Amino acid sequence: MNKSLSIVGFGKNRDSADFYPTPPQTTEALFKREKFDGLVWECACGDGAMAKIIKKYNSCMASDIRTDCWVYAEGGIDFLTNYKEVPNIITNPPYKYALEFAQTALLCAEKKVALLLKLVFLEGISRYNFFRDSPLKTVYVFCRRQPIWIRGEVGKNSGLIAYAWFVWDKSYRGQPCIDWIND
Repeated sequence: MNKSLSIVGFGKNRDSADFYPTPPQTTEALFKREKFDGLVWECACGDGAMAKIIKKYNSCMASDIRTDCWVYAEGGIDFLTNYKEVPNIITNPPYKYALEFAQTALLCAEKKVALLLKLVFLEGISRYNFFRDSPLKTVYVFCRRQPIWIRGEVGKNSGLIAYAWFVWDKSYRGQPCIDWIND
């Protein structure tokens, strides 16, 4: 594998925009398990891979901080500084800002938030405190590694990182559940 294409770490070869498109089957797996009532904001849409799948199930608005993003999206919108109330948010955020995206998404979403994150997002004191005060409902762990590659340029293997869908539901009360995706 060419290490420059990997999502591992934060080295000099890592994509500066943290652009790692989501494979269609990864987003489809979420919709097999969760329903979203109303509009979905895909707020880090990149090339639109995830937004295209969302549009099969819900109305969707898409945006990205990059100005060269997907043709049907609003480019140049920084999600972390542009607050909009919407029913739901689903995205694969830049991992270096994962906690900030989760916090902002919970402020913006009226109903649900689903973020595709590295499984290690569960670790850490700051995230522990965040999780304790958030309505995290389910963590859907992928049994198989997802082929998520820089700029969508698929490498030799199926991926190196364990991913999960983290789903928050504003109406949920109780401890989070863990479930597995074996599609």
